[in-house]
Amino acid sequence: MHLRRLFVTITAALVFTRWCAAQVEDTRPAAAIQDNSFLVEEAYNQERGVVQHILNITGTIDRMQGPDDRELMFVFTQEWPFPNQTHQLSYTVPFTFLESGGESAHGFGDVLLNYRWQALMETNAVPAFAPRLSLILPTGDADRDLGTGRVGYQTNLPFSKIVSDRWTLHANAGATLFPSVHRHDLVSYNVGASAIYAVSRTFNLMLESVASWDEEVNDRGATERSFSAIVSPGFRYAFNHPGDAQTVIGIAAPIGLTSAAPDFAVFLYFSFEHPFLSVDQGARGN
Repeated sequence: MHLRRLFVTITAALVFTRWCAAQVEDTRPAAAIQDNSFLVEEAYNQERGVVQHILNITGTIDRMQGPDDRELMFVFTQEWPFPNQTHQLSYTVPFTFLESGGESAHGFGDVLLNYRWQALMETNAVPAFAPRLSLILPTGDADRDLGTGRVGYQTNLPFSKIVSDRWTLHANAGATLFPSVHRHDLVSYNVGASAIYAVSRTFNLMLESVASWDEEVNDRGATERSFSAIVSPGFRYAFNHPGDAQTVIGIAAPIGLTSAAPDFAVFLYFSFEHPFLSVDQGARGN
C-alpha cells in the first residue's frame, strides 16, 4: 500500500514537473517570433489553418564593377500548410529594377514553386528540420539579366534550434541546378547561419551570414564560378493582433565580404500571418 502511494506520488510529481517545464518553454522570449528570418531560411513550417504573406525589399550598390551599378528587388512569398504543418506549399515572385553603366531594365524574375517537409519537430534535444525542394520557372527575361531562360531546380536544408530562453540558431545548406544553359549544366551551392537574440517577446536582434558559390557561363562560352559572402546585422519587431494574427517588420544592413558580393545593401522585411480556418475547423483536422 505504501509502495502504491509512493508510485502515485512520484508519477504525479513527474507529470507536474513536465507541465511546469512546458509552461516555461511556451513563455520563452525566443519562442515568440520563429518563422521570420531574413536571409537564412528557418525550419518551421506554417501551422494548420495559418497563412503567411512576406515581402522583402533589397536595395544594393556595387562599386567594384562601376559607380552606377544598382539593384532594387521586391520579393513576395506566400506560405500555406498543406494541409497541416507536416507539409507546406509556397511560391516566390521577384520583381527587379536594374541600373548598370547607364542602362536600365526592370521586370519579373524567375518564379519559384516550393514544397517543404517538416521532417523533424523541435524538441529539447532535437532541432527542427524542414528540407525544401523548389521548381524555378523561366519567367524572367534572360536577355535583360532578369532570369536564366531555363527551368531550374533548387533544394535547401534548413535547421533551427532554440538553445536558451533568448537565443535561437539557424543553419542552411543547399544547391541550385540549371540544366542546358548554353550547353552547360550550371550548379551553384549555398550555406548560411544566423544567431537571433530575443530582447523581448516582440523585439529580436539578428546576425545572419550567407555564402554562395555561383556558376555561370562567361562571354567566351566557358563556365566560371564566383564566391559571394555576406554578413548582415539587423533586427525585427512583432505586432500581435486579436485573432492570433501577427505583423512582423524588420531591417538589416547586408555587408559584402568578397568582390562578388554587393558592397552595400539595405534589406527591409514585412510579414503578415493570420488564420484562414477557425479554431474548430483546425482542431477537427488535427
